[in-house]
Amino acid sequence: MFRAALEANAAHVQAHLDQQLALLETSEVAKAMAYSLQGGKRLRAFLVMQSAALFDIGPSQAIWPACAIEAVHAYSLVHDDLPCMDDDDLRRGKPTVHKAWDQATAVLAGDALHAFGFELSLNPQASPDPAIRADLALSLAQAGGAGGMVLGQALDIAAETAAQPLTLEEIITLQQGKTGALIAWSAEAGARLAAADIAPLTAYARAIGLAFQIADDILDIEGDPEKAGKRLQKDEAAGKATFVTLLGLDGAKRRAKALVANACDALAPFGSEANSLQRCAEFIIARDN
Repeated sequence: MFRAALEANAAHVQAHLDQQLALLETSEVAKAMAYSLQGGKRLRAFLVMQSAALFDIGPSQAIWPACAIEAVHAYSLVHDDLPCMDDDDLRRGKPTVHKAWDQATAVLAGDALHAFGFELSLNPQASPDPAIRADLALSLAQAGGAGGMVLGQALDIAAETAAQPLTLEEIITLQQGKTGALIAWSAEAGARLAAADIAPLTAYARAIGLAFQIADDILDIEGDPEKAGKRLQKDEAAGKATFVTLLGLDGAKRRAKALVANACDALAPFGSEANSLQRCAEFIIARDN
C-alpha cells in the first residue's frame, strides 16, 4: 500500500515537472534537464507532500516545493556523476548525462536544474505569502550549499585521500550534509508552508536521513553483486570507512532500525495523521534499491 502511494506521488510530481519543463525554450540543455528528471522514487517529494498534508496544505501548493527539491536533487546527481566527481557511467539504468551528451552539457544542465529548483520554490502558487516563499528558498539554499549538501560532498571527496578512514562521528557529520540536508528540508517543508514549528519534523528528518545512508551502505553489501563489488573495491582502494565497516553488518542494521523508531517517536505530536510518514521511515530501511 505504501509503495502504491509512493508511485502515485511520483507520477503526480513527474506530470508537474513535465508541465513546467515544457515552458522552457527547446535546447540540448533543456533536453538534458528533462532526461535527468525521469524516474526515481521521488522520496523527497513525497516527504514534502505528506508533511504539507499534516498542516492541511493542499497538493496544489505543496507540489511546487515538492518539484523544487527533485530539481535540486537531480542537479546534485548530474554533477556527482561527472568524471571529476564520482565518474559514473550509469544512473537509474541509463547513461549519465555527461555520457548521453557531453561534460559541458551536463554542467550546464546541472546549473539550470539548480536554478529551476529555486524558481519552483518561489512560484507564487507555492504560497500567497512572500515571506513563506522567501523562507522556503532561503532554507533550500542553506540545505544545498556549503553548510549542507555541498559540504557533505566535499567531505566525502576529501575522505578518499585522507591519511586515516573517517570515524563514526565524522561519517555521521558527512552524511548529515550530503544526504540528510535535502531530506531534512523536504520533511520540514510542510511546516514552513504553514509557518509552523519545524522542530518535530527536523528530528524526524535527521533520523531518517541517517537511516537512509546506513541502508545504502547495507545495500552495497547485500544488493546487486556486481554493483556492490565495484563500490566495495572503490571504497577499499581509498581506505574509506562506511557505517557497515565501522558497525558491522548486524550493527548497522540495528542502528538503522533504532533510527526509524526515533523518527516515528518524533511524529507523536501529529498522532495518526503522520501514519504515511511513519511508513516512509520504515520503507527507507526495507527498500531493495
